[in-house]
Amino acid sequence: MLRLHYLAGLAFLVLSLAAVSLRETRSDGPRAEPPMPAGGLASGTDGAIWFQVVKPFCNALEVESATTRLPAPHTLEGSGYAAACFAIAGRIDRARELLEAVEPAHRWRAAGIVFEIGHPIADAGDDRSAGPIMELVAEFWPNHYMALYHAGAAEFDLGQTERARAHLQAFLKTYDVEDGWRESARDMLSRIDRR
Repeated sequence: MLRLHYLAGLAFLVLSLAAVSLRETRSDGPRAEPPMPAGGLASGTDGAIWFQVVKPFCNALEVESATTRLPAPHTLEGSGYAAACFAIAGRIDRARELLEAVEPAHRWRAAGIVFEIGHPIADAGDDRSAGPIMELVAEFWPNHYMALYHAGAAEFDLGQTERARAHLQAFLKTYDVEDGWRESARDMLSRIDRR
């Protein structure tokens, strides 16, 4: 219980510092470097807290400097959130490096964090962004049926038919519930075959 209070207090402090820094930066014009809390974050189970602070900077322009100034916690969760940050910034190769640095038996768990962050992008229909993220997740968690489906659907929409075929067929082998997802996957595969 005490640890929960400590984490909640730490989260409040970090988010408050970030909000104050952002407000001060906005009133002074554009910022050159992302505001980071003094002293960094404690290690442990605060990967999600770290991500909330760094998330506004998870873009192609700022991701490197933000994660250098405030590195992710050296935990499985921290590695997953750092990989997610780089993935949504379009830096898939760097995200892959971070996942490969995780102990092999636990890489799928870190990839699951990447999925949770990238899934809303896939659901929003941003295929150019979501496709590579979902491919990355499927690379480290090969039977993650939603990652397989979203990777295949994105590749289908982008005209990458052979890659779409491979992911959609893997999805059908992994996911056996007869519902709209399977129907959609079969429909895309049928349309690929007709091309």
